[in-house]
Amino acid sequence: MINNESVSKALDSKWFVGCKLLEKTPVNHDTARFRFALEPDQELGLDITSCILVKAKIGSSFIPTMRPYTPVSPQDARGYFDLVIKHYPNGKMSGHIHSLAPGDILEINGPMTKYPYKTGALKEVGLIAGGSGITPMFQLIQHVLEDPNDDTKLTLIFANKSEDDIILRSQLDSLANNHPEQFKLHYIIDKASSNDWKGDTGYVTKELVQKYMPAAGTEGILVGVCGPPPMMDKVSGSKGLGFKQGKVGGILKELGYNSQQVFKF
Repeated sequence: MINNESVSKALDSKWFVGCKLLEKTPVNHDTARFRFALEPDQELGLDITSCILVKAKIGSSFIPTMRPYTPVSPQDARGYFDLVIKHYPNGKMSGHIHSLAPGDILEINGPMTKYPYKTGALKEVGLIAGGSGITPMFQLIQHVLEDPNDDTKLTLIFANKSEDDIILRSQLDSLANNHPEQFKLHYIIDKASSNDWKGDTGYVTKELVQKYMPAAGTEGILVGVCGPPPMMDKVSGSKGLGFKQGKVGGILKELGYNSQQVFKF
């Protein structure tokens, strides 16, 4: 049995901590999993759901670039944490992280709490993710399904351009196969490249949300949304100023969801 009293937390919200890159593993054509080292007896120290803030001086700029990322490693992982990051053509931080070699240091701070999830507080959670917006969803899904005391029902719509763009697919498929009554998984891609594709095609529409998400009139539900700005605007409405939640808009507003039933990651 693990003695949790001996476990320390790597994160401290008061300052940034330097973490060494252990390994980089390609996930697909533009995305990789980065494993960073902690002390052997350390956990990262994340709440569910929360993210970390990454800082780096890039190029000749004296002002550091900072970006939030959600680790995908288990909450209780010791000695390491994992980030899955897509390399965007004009992304300063994503390009910087993809340029790191084993032994290089990345500075992190946190945790930054997003949705204050509590076991048993909800009956059903619907999640709509686009591209790399899957990471906070994966964090929540993994946490719920690993807790034997949490029977919250989960449904995920995961939208991508192509089948090759689906990140964390093997892990998501494994979770869905191991928890078929609790976790329902639905992939959607812009256009199928072969007749072997069994998921949905096109974009996230009002009809798909009605088909898969818990209805707005149901008690004890939440719909979480995370993805590129155009998807967010269409599905839930964009976030407000200062990354506040803002008003519910888009498809979810049309379907009658209120601000207590929607969370924009």
